[in-house]
Amino acid sequence: MATKMTANGVSTTTAPGTEQYETFYSTHRGKRISRVMYDYRDTDNELFSCVAPTLAECRRKRDEWLNNKQNSKK
Repeated sequence: MATKMTANGVSTTTAPGTEQYETFYSTHRGKRISRVMYDYRDTDNELFSCVAPTLAECRRKRDEWLNNKQNSKK
């Protein structure tokens, strides 16, 4: 799969506080399904990546990750 989100297997999301996403399609049991590949670079320069059915689900997972990260610092 060709993607603009990676170069040589490394995320191109480099600026802190930025996100990138792409929709791709795969086949499961003969049905074509869409998925969103999502990268978010935190202000601490830590990378969050996931794949989910929708962009909203990716962002929900990101927000959960950020909340867990903040709670672990307390």
